[in-house]
Amino acid sequence: MKSAYNKVDAEKILKKYPDISMELAIRVYTSQLIGSNPNLVLHGGGNTSIKMTKKNILGEEQEVLFVKSSGVDLANITPEGFVALDLAFLRKLRMVESLEDEEMESQLEIHKLHRSPLNPSVEALLHAFLPPKFIDHTHADSILILTNQPESANLVTNALGPRVAVLPYTLPGLPLAKAVAAEYDKRPDLQAIVIINHGIFTFGEDAITSYERMIDCVNQAEKYVNQRIRGTSLIAARTNISIAKDEKSLAAHLAQFMRGSCAHKGSNGKLRRLIVEYRNTPELVDISLSKEAPTLCASGVITPDHVTRTKNKIAYLDYIPESDDRLRKKVKQVIDDYIKNYHHYFQEQIKARGLDRSELDPFPRVFLAAGLGLFTLGFSRKEAKVAADIAVHTLYAKVRAEGIGKYVPITTSHVFDMEYWSLQQRKLSRLSPLPLQGQVALITGSGGAIGFGIADRLLAAGATVVLSDIDEFRTQKVRSILKD
Repeated sequence: MKSAYNKVDAEKILKKYPDISMELAIRVYTSQLIGSNPNLVLHGGGNTSIKMTKKNILGEEQEVLFVKSSGVDLANITPEGFVALDLAFLRKLRMVESLEDEEMESQLEIHKLHRSPLNPSVEALLHAFLPPKFIDHTHADSILILTNQPESANLVTNALGPRVAVLPYTLPGLPLAKAVAAEYDKRPDLQAIVIINHGIFTFGEDAITSYERMIDCVNQAEKYVNQRIRGTSLIAARTNISIAKDEKSLAAHLAQFMRGSCAHKGSNGKLRRLIVEYRNTPELVDISLSKEAPTLCASGVITPDHVTRTKNKIAYLDYIPESDDRLRKKVKQVIDDYIKNYHHYFQEQIKARGLDRSELDPFPRVFLAAGLGLFTLGFSRKEAKVAADIAVHTLYAKVRAEGIGKYVPITTSHVFDMEYWSLQQRKLSRLSPLPLQGQVALITGSGGAIGFGIADRLLAAGATVVLSDIDEFRTQKVRSILKD
């Protein structure tokens, strides 16, 4: 991985946003560089910030924290994607002994300096408490490969050196922010802080330094992992399995059985259907046929941040019957087992905490099918694609983690904390399902004006749309317009 910083591109950003400060514009640019690299963050993950002094309406100098908004994708973030907060006040919260999630959210809302419908990152207090002007945070694959190990702290130190601190996993919020700030107070020469099972924070007094420290740390971790696995056979193929001859047809049938078996009634009593995304790269097929596949599927997410997208575990189909009847029964049995295990996980966690809480839907979001590859489900095509991207990175990271030692997932207790975190649940509850979400619509004659109009309205209602027409050029034109 190389630094993608380019002076010409940086100048373009400065020209694009002439009404904001140069430092904020460069903050936007380096944030986009981070977000554009899937080995650093995926689909809205990670966050960045900048501390500035600006004049308020009274002409007084005021300290301001601009921090990435929750849910905004760094890859295409704009200045409006950062929330401006009263930095002087937020720093005082470090003196508070504890802070409930609702109160933290309230304080962040109260101390916005600009009107914005967006909410600041849940890690805003960490960005506020750390003194450096620029802070970057990612869930880089190579860092997580090192942290999900029995001797994780030693591995990180060996790979990244003494100017990187390592702290145990803590749920984002006041406790994590205070722990990170306390570590920096003890070691102000630090260039980065790694949180086990969570990711890495880098910082500096300018955006380029913070960004390039991120790239340097991730490169060092990647180099260390590659040295450890060089010459190692990472997976072993199963010998007692036959591979289906008609993969495409079988995958199509399997996807439909998954959709049908995972459709369920939502909280409003209406049936919720899901869309399937299919990935079948040679690497994924090899993993699906490996002896390690069952363990890889059962061992949990590489960081709790992914659990709301993929659930914690992957459903594994160890063989694929070729008759429809047997395939349908196989899918149903795998899903039934998954649901049973999810119920047990949920009951175990709420009993341990003495909670009275409703269970989320227990259906799997990711399947690994022997000889076929990866299938993911989402209530929309975008959700299914996001789950697929995360699941692919997860499997590749787990394989490499096993290659350097032993992959050790985060505890189910921490997974539950993130999956059922009130801030996460409120964010998800705001996403009301569209009327045709989960439905697939096929439009013939879609290259014409009427077909275009129908497709446009179906998409607006949440459907996944398939376009067809004898005029390929016009169909592609309609697709390009609707995609934009």
